[in-house]
Amino acid sequence: MQCSSVRKATVLAAAFLGLGPALARAAEPLGTWLTEDGRARVRTEHCGPQNAHLCGYVVWMRKPKDDDGKMRLDRENPDPQKQARQVVGHQMLLGLKRNDAGRYEGKVYNADNGKFYDVQVWSETAGELTVKGCMLALFCGSQSWKQVADVLPGQLEAPTNAPGGPRADKEWAPKTPPGATPAAKVSAPR
Repeated sequence: MQCSSVRKATVLAAAFLGLGPALARAAEPLGTWLTEDGRARVRTEHCGPQNAHLCGYVVWMRKPKDDDGKMRLDRENPDPQKQARQVVGHQMLLGLKRNDAGRYEGKVYNADNGKFYDVQVWSETAGELTVKGCMLALFCGSQSWKQVADVLPGQLEAPTNAPGGPRADKEWAPKTPPGATPAAKVSAPR
């Protein structure tokens, strides 16, 4: 309860000082983020029923090609149907749900080893995303990702599931009613 009171007081103080919109943006972890090690950029956006979840997609990699000069494939994926997909463009944050603390939690997929881990994602400061992952709930670590606005060569820019954009896993892809034309999903601001 005390945390909730502090949060309310912070929001009220920010609104009084004219910082309300900036604080609101910082709390919603949407956009394109450079991972702490600089190996990838991940675009986060709302997904799922009523857009109540958070999904994340690898939209750029420092080394998108393997030693043979071919695009890296998701060869370690336990789902044989996904082993031929490219790592750039795959979904790694799998429909995270907002918890009582206002953080998103659920599963993250690691294409390096084909394993899924528990993860929490949140933003307390504009331009910074905290990603905390746990393996077996015993070994946990956090990373700080920085928001980016520029576009690098090879970065996917198009909306999710559109040509030139990342691809949602089938369980998180927007559902199109029979006979309807799929509409391009608008991506979150970078």
